[in-house]
Amino acid sequence: MAAIEVVEGDITRMKVDAIVNAANTSLRVGSGVDGAIHRAAGPRLLAACRDLGGCPTGRARITPGFDLPARWVIHTPGPIWEGGTRGEDELLEGCYYNALMLASLYEAHVIAFPAISTGAYRFPVERAATIAVRTAADFLDADPSIDRVVFVCRGERSIAAHEAALAEREPAASRLRSSRART
Repeated sequence: MAAIEVVEGDITRMKVDAIVNAANTSLRVGSGVDGAIHRAAGPRLLAACRDLGGCPTGRARITPGFDLPARWVIHTPGPIWEGGTRGEDELLEGCYYNALMLASLYEAHVIAFPAISTGAYRFPVERAATIAVRTAADFLDADPSIDRVVFVCRGERSIAAHEAALAEREPAASRLRSSRART
C-alpha cells in the first residue's frame, strides 16, 4: 500500500528514486531548493537542464540526478502567488500531478517533494500543502506504481501545514505517516 510521509530535512540528501526541484521556467540555477539541488547534483545537472530548453509553469521535466543520492530530478516551475485569481491553484496542482506522472513513467517508486512555490514565490503555505497532499493522495489512489511520496519540509510552519493536510485525508489515514526525524 502506498504511503505519504512528512519529514523535516534536506531534499538533496534523500535516498529516493526521484526528488522534485522547485525550478524556474528557464531551468537555470535559481535560489532556495533549486540552488541547493544544483549545487549537490554538480555541473552536469545544469548542462542537462539547458538541453531541455525550459519548462512552462505547472509542467515537469526530468533529468538524471548525477551526484545526488536520487536517480532522477524532476523539475517543475511552480506558480508565483498573485492573490489566487490567476489560476495559481491549478498550476500548483499541475506541478505535483505532472511530477508524479513522470515518476510513474520512469519507474521512480519513491518520490520526494519540497513545498513548491511557498518560498520566494509566496504561495500561502497551508493552501499549498492542501493542494500537494490532495494531488498526491488522488494520484496514489489511481496509479499503483508509486510506493511512497515524501514531503520534505523546512521549518515548523511547513511541517505543521503538511501534517494538517494529511490529517484531513481521513479515508486515506491508514497510509499516512509523519516523521519529525531529520533526514
